[in-house]
Amino acid sequence: MFDQTKRLAYPSDLSDKEWELLKPHIPYSQTNRGRKRVHPYREILNAIFYLLRSGCAWRMLPHEFPPWKTVYHYFLFWRLNGIWERINAALRTELRVANGREPEPSAAIIDSQSVKTTETPGVRGYDAGKKVKGRKRHILVDTTGLLLMVVVHAANIQDRDGAKLVLEQVNGTFSRLQLIWADAAYAGQLIDWVKLTCGWVLEIIRRKDDVKGFQILPRRWVVERTFGWLGRYRRLSKDYEGLTESSQAFIYAAMIRVMSKRLAKIEPLEN
Repeated sequence: MFDQTKRLAYPSDLSDKEWELLKPHIPYSQTNRGRKRVHPYREILNAIFYLLRSGCAWRMLPHEFPPWKTVYHYFLFWRLNGIWERINAALRTELRVANGREPEPSAAIIDSQSVKTTETPGVRGYDAGKKVKGRKRHILVDTTGLLLMVVVHAANIQDRDGAKLVLEQVNGTFSRLQLIWADAAYAGQLIDWVKLTCGWVLEIIRRKDDVKGFQILPRRWVVERTFGWLGRYRRLSKDYEGLTESSQAFIYAAMIRVMSKRLAKIEPLEN
């Protein structure tokens, strides 16, 4: 049995409060079949968060953690079973309620971020506007910047088409959602498509032509701040993953880490 007390803590480790918040959402086996689990789930998560925060490769995980193949197995298993998405949704609801908001949002903001890929095989394309060869991270966030949905796709897909990939998955998920803000890249036929397909209003927030240099756009800064949060995790500095599904899972994991830290400051630790 791996003993966490026999190693020094890393900055990315879960605190006791953070672990208590995540523990109820980890799928524990309900049967006694198979080999007995050797490594605690807390250490599995600590290893994944270490890799996410430091940007190291799977095979370069420190030896104090469980074997990298074991850690990768759980990351993959939770990805295939939608666990990362479900934990993200659960913590987002808890954090919204803790901040005095409704569990579900009534408005959201959508945007994309183009990132370079590496030599790892997988889908990719060239974003002529950003001059980036790689992929786009298309995210939908609530008005506080918490992640509602992420879709990773080739960078050559236009924002209007990429937005459909996101909104099609969100459609029917949030009963209170009525309004979505976006920048000028989403203008045009997408406005009518959103209204007819999803029943929402897509409002375009445009940059003022008479203002030079950097300017903060209403509502639009929220999603940019979310990208800033994700930028703290070095594994996301580029897209190192072979599959876009793994890229999405890491983004959900990063947001889970962000929200668990916030919730731990709000909610007391239960004895």
